[in-house]
Amino acid sequence: MNEVTKSSSPQLVSCPPSQFHSPSLSRSPLLSLDNDIAPAKTPNKSRTPSRFITPLGSPLRKALRLTKLDPHDAWLPITESRNGNAYYAAFHTLCSGIGIQALVLPVAFTVLGWTLGVICVSLAFIWQLYTLYLLVQLHESPETGLRYSRYMQLCNLTFGEKLSKVLALFPIMYLSIGTCVALIIIGGSTSKMIFDLAACSGGTVCTMHRLTTVEWYLVFTCAAVLLSQLPNLNSIAGVSLLGATTAVGYCTLIWTLSVAEGRVENVSYDPVRGGSQIRQFFNVLNALGIIAFAFRGHNLILEIQGTMPSSEKHPSSVPMWKGVRVAYVIVALCLFPLAIGGYWVYGSKIPANGGMLTALYAFHGQDAPKSLLGLISIFVIINAVSSFQIYGMPMFDDMESTFTTKMKKPCPWWLRAIFRVMFGFGCFFVAVAIPFLGSLAGLIGGISLPVTLAYPCFMWLKMKKPKTYGSIWWLNWTLGLLGIGLSVILIAAGIYVVIDTGVEFSFFKPR
Repeated sequence: MNEVTKSSSPQLVSCPPSQFHSPSLSRSPLLSLDNDIAPAKTPNKSRTPSRFITPLGSPLRKALRLTKLDPHDAWLPITESRNGNAYYAAFHTLCSGIGIQALVLPVAFTVLGWTLGVICVSLAFIWQLYTLYLLVQLHESPETGLRYSRYMQLCNLTFGEKLSKVLALFPIMYLSIGTCVALIIIGGSTSKMIFDLAACSGGTVCTMHRLTTVEWYLVFTCAAVLLSQLPNLNSIAGVSLLGATTAVGYCTLIWTLSVAEGRVENVSYDPVRGGSQIRQFFNVLNALGIIAFAFRGHNLILEIQGTMPSSEKHPSSVPMWKGVRVAYVIVALCLFPLAIGGYWVYGSKIPANGGMLTALYAFHGQDAPKSLLGLISIFVIINAVSSFQIYGMPMFDDMESTFTTKMKKPCPWWLRAIFRVMFGFGCFFVAVAIPFLGSLAGLIGGISLPVTLAYPCFMWLKMKKPKTYGSIWWLNWTLGLLGIGLSVILIAAGIYVVIDTGVEFSFFKPR
């Protein structure tokens, strides 16, 4: 009898101390896997051992089985601290949901026109919000009893590890690395512009030494790398709040200042048409890609939710969805006036590269108050350095995960610092070699579109298994396949536009 009991007893697997929801967190696992250190004990008579701790106790009891939790989660930046709440979720979601890419939305209207432009932006917003809801609900799985705190974990479960690397790894890497590269370019260029205006204003000959564009990239990168030394995702909640506030600030200031200055002379709202019908068709698709680029993939939602405590009575999906709803109300109040108001003011004259910010300086730079223009630039810089932290966090987590998996111990502070310095300056070198181009917005939007609009639908079908041929089944299959098909078409259109218009790479040289 003892032999049977011993062989059938489940093996205890260590879980992160964060599952205790305690304010003081340790970076070491709670339970030991070494049988010499922690000898096996007689299991409790209940079906769930008393020492087994999991945030999903009730579903596990229903499944009558135990779940293995990854002990390395307690050592990694995303899941090291689980003291998040709805406020933190709102800060992070808003900081990652609004960015400088929103300023190119009116460029899509120059091709689509008023009616089609408003319809497409509205549908993209609703579609994105729906798939975001799916991800929030999929974070905790009653079927498996696991919490999926990283987007790639759900991709691996849905598509398999090998296929998910092909389908999702590159778009997700772009959303982290590519966004950080773009932020370095935007933050460095804006820093140079505002410094030159402040130091060499007044109409006199400027004799002060001015840094080159590349040198300003380096200054911005140093500031971003220094701030990136904050240990985990919860610790940058204040940084995300600052980034979200400045994003709302410059979006609101740009469209209100543009509308207040009035429409430019000879403004036209006729959709831009030119060339053959094939070229016009691809231009329309490229405009849809720009909208997809503005609503960039929310691959950070699962990571943000992973910072929250969760229990049987208080699942993390409840505060997470509250924070997301508040954040996306603010996102809508920023993006829609920016797109509609910007197109009303500038019409087809809005520059393709830079969008609203470039148009504001080009058409109203002499008339608008210099103090407001300077404030907008400062907000852009602060938002860029803040957004760098949250978009870099998945890469920090991945680098440390490689170390902890091989070494079976937490990453020391000095190695963590080296990883983040390497990432920051790696992005700097990419920014110098391949500057961000507005003509690539449609192509990039097509590449990242499945992460936002398609994959969550397939994940829901795989995890929840809705009734076959039911309304939810048809909805998710339709949206998923439509997202994949649209992505392929937009990538083709983006490549066509890049080849047709030409790409000029600027290699900056110190002066």
